[in-house]
Amino acid sequence: MEYKTDSLLVHLARAGDEDACEKLVKKYYSSIYQYCLLHINDPYEAEDLTQEVFTRFFSNLYRYKEYGKVKNYLYTIAGNTVKNYYKKKKDIPSEELLKSEDCSKNHVEELGVRLTIEQAVRKLPEEIRETAVLYFFQELKQREIAELLHIKLSLVKYRIGRAKELLMKELEVKNYDEI
Repeated sequence: MEYKTDSLLVHLARAGDEDACEKLVKKYYSSIYQYCLLHINDPYEAEDLTQEVFTRFFSNLYRYKEYGKVKNYLYTIAGNTVKNYYKKKKDIPSEELLKSEDCSKNHVEELGVRLTIEQAVRKLPEEIRETAVLYFFQELKQREIAELLHIKLSLVKYRIGRAKELLMKELEVKNYDEI
């Protein structure tokens, strides 16, 4: 049903229906923003990149072939946008944990754990990192990742398993569930 709804929204957006465009943005904005944020780790840059993703999506809507899900197409654009961002930057920004007086100790600890995990994920080889971000953070199904990355399902399963192994080693845990 989601596919048919998206297909209709794309059709209407191509016809110039601004309401359809807005519905597509509302539906996928948070997922694409989270994806960009996990790769960039700067909320302002991630927001700019997310807006760029949707700008590219709508400006190239006439080229979009409805072979797959809109979400996968947006992730593809987001992946390319992030890669272009790093090509321009030529360096990965260092992580900063911003502490403010109104943050609870628990919140700061949770944020610290999340940053530690994100740093560990950034150390993964690129092809494994991309699969890990899509699986662990974006919660895509393995089959969706295979379609999105144009690889076999068995390779996705291998990369996820390898990511777990490498993350356990990097984070010095004996069981993946401890992460």
